[in-house]
Amino acid sequence: MELREEPLDGPVAQQLLAAFFDEMLPRYPGWQPDMGPSAEPHEFRRPTGTFLVAYEDGRPVGCGGVKRLDDRAAEVKRVYVVPETRRIGVAHRIVEGLERFARDAGYEAVRLDTGDQQPEAVALYRALGYREIEDYNANPEASFWFEKALA
Repeated sequence: MELREEPLDGPVAQQLLAAFFDEMLPRYPGWQPDMGPSAEPHEFRRPTGTFLVAYEDGRPVGCGGVKRLDDRAAEVKRVYVVPETRRIGVAHRIVEGLERFARDAGYEAVRLDTGDQQPEAVALYRALGYREIEDYNANPEASFWFEKALA
């Protein structure tokens, strides 16, 4: 598997995000991608952010981004893996790549949120060493907020 930096508003990222949104809408009726914390293309560009696409045999199979929250912390957003390549470590590799970027960019911690209709995401983040924290972003669809120190 290969991780490549790509623009959030590029064709490959947009294709993956459309699949992500299609999967989230039935889980969270009434949710729209523009609800909650921002996820604008410029937020996922160097030097303060990035967006990664995972490729397996030349085919895009997952994605995720990290953006600046403040001088100390970055936020992981839009982690998604296509259904046929789940449970083989793709999301794990994407999140590790995002953490590596955040550490190299000088952030001390990464944060993220997820909802109660995504138990697989909650399990992933706990397995990767994220600890639950208080609501830091007032996302109305989130039920869990996590943080991981990058030291």
